[in-house]
Amino acid sequence: MSGLSQNLHTGLAVVLLLALALAAMTVASIPLRFSAATATGRAVVQLAAVGLLLTGVLRAPLAVAAFLALMLTVACATTTKRLRASRLGKRLWPSVLAASLAGAVPTVALAFAAGALPASGRYLLALGGIVLGNTMTASTLTGRRLHDALLRRRDEVEGWLALGATPRQAVAPMARDAVTEALIPGMDQTRTVGLVTLPGALVGALAGGASAAGAARFQLLVLIALLAAQSLSATTLAYLLGNPATLPEVPQN
Repeated sequence: MSGLSQNLHTGLAVVLLLALALAAMTVASIPLRFSAATATGRAVVQLAAVGLLLTGVLRAPLAVAAFLALMLTVACATTTKRLRASRLGKRLWPSVLAASLAGAVPTVALAFAAGALPASGRYLLALGGIVLGNTMTASTLTGRRLHDALLRRRDEVEGWLALGATPRQAVAPMARDAVTEALIPGMDQTRTVGLVTLPGALVGALAGGASAAGAARFQLLVLIALLAAQSLSATTLAYLLGNPATLPEVPQN
C-alpha cells in the first residue's frame, strides 16, 4: 500500500471514529463535542508536523535535546494552566518544572545506565517523550486533587493550624491523599497490562517489526519507568505545594 493510500485510509478512519465519539456525546448531551473536534484537528496538525520534524531531529543529538526541551516546556505550561485557578501558590511554574525534571531525568537516566536501551537519540526521544507526557499528567492530577482536598477539608486544616501545627504539617494528609489518587491510574495500567489492554508502546513496537518478546520487554520498561517518573513527580509537586501561605477560597455562587 502506497503512502498516499495509507494516509487516505487513516484519514477516513479518523473521521469515522470522531463521528462515533461525537454521536455518543450528542446522545448523552455531553457538552464536549466542540472540544473533541478541535482536539482532533490539533492532533492531526501537530502529529503531521512532528512527523516531518522528527525526520531531521533524529539525525542530530542537539536537535533531540532541543525537541525534548520543547516538550518539557509545553508540558509545564499545560500543567500550570490547569492549576492556575487553584491558587495553590504564586510560583506554580517553577514547582511544576521541578516536579517534571525530578520525575523524568533520573528515570530516563537509569533506563539507559542499566543498558536496557541503546544509547541513541531515537530511543532517548521515544522514552523521554513518553515519560514527560506522564509527568505532566501526574502533576496535573496531584495539583487538582490537592486543591479539591483543601477546599473540602479546610476546617480540618484550620483546626490543625489553631493547635500549633505548621502549614506543611496541617496539609500533609491532603498531600498524601492527592499523590495516592494521582498514581492510581498508572498503577491500574501496570497491574492489568496484557489482560485488559495492550498499551501503545507494545503495539507500536510490534507494528514496527519488533519480535513479540522484544516488544514486551520495551513495554515493561516503559510501564515501570512511568511508574517511577509519576511517583517522583507527584511526590515532588505535593511537597512543593504542600506548604501554602494561604488556603484556597471556596468559590462563591
